[in-house]
Amino acid sequence: MSLINKEVSDFSVQAYHEGSFKTVTKADILGKWSVFFFYPADFTFVCPTELEDLANKYEEFRKAGCEIYSVSCDTHFVHKAWHDASDRIKKIQYPMLADPTHALSKDFEVYIEAAGLSERGTFVVNPEGRIAAYEVSAGNVGRNADELFRKVQALQFVAEHGDQVCPAKWKPGAETLKPSLDLVGQL
Repeated sequence: MSLINKEVSDFSVQAYHEGSFKTVTKADILGKWSVFFFYPADFTFVCPTELEDLANKYEEFRKAGCEIYSVSCDTHFVHKAWHDASDRIKKIQYPMLADPTHALSKDFEVYIEAAGLSERGTFVVNPEGRIAAYEVSAGNVGRNADELFRKVQALQFVAEHGDQVCPAKWKPGAETLKPSLDLVGQL
């Protein structure tokens, strides 16, 4: 079953952000675009390359009105330890959400019960708190922040211009498509 348009459930989790521990709730994501970036675990191999890639693009996401939330089943204490120990992770300015109870991982349907970890899942959530796009990848394949940013821009454009759609590889300023009104609901 598709998760498109699924409303994110109420949640309250601890996060490591800007050198301190904070609580992040569903109320924090409403009214702006958000990316939930699930990864298997701190102190691993592929994860720091992805999180660093996002960190390098974070300011562009923020300028586009989109907050990034990285999420693993580790605690906020482990996030801090990793942040303190890794040069790649020290670059992170976005909130690192702790999900040791697996509530978020289960809500987004990326929890691997046998491993106690999350799949490598990326979810773009609209300002109403609904999933607008998502992708789940094999644990041994890293994701690309440039492509994720392009998707966020396309989703924002379509949300603003509901009668237009974005073709493959669309970027801001490029030509869009305007399907007949009969087909819009069937896309």
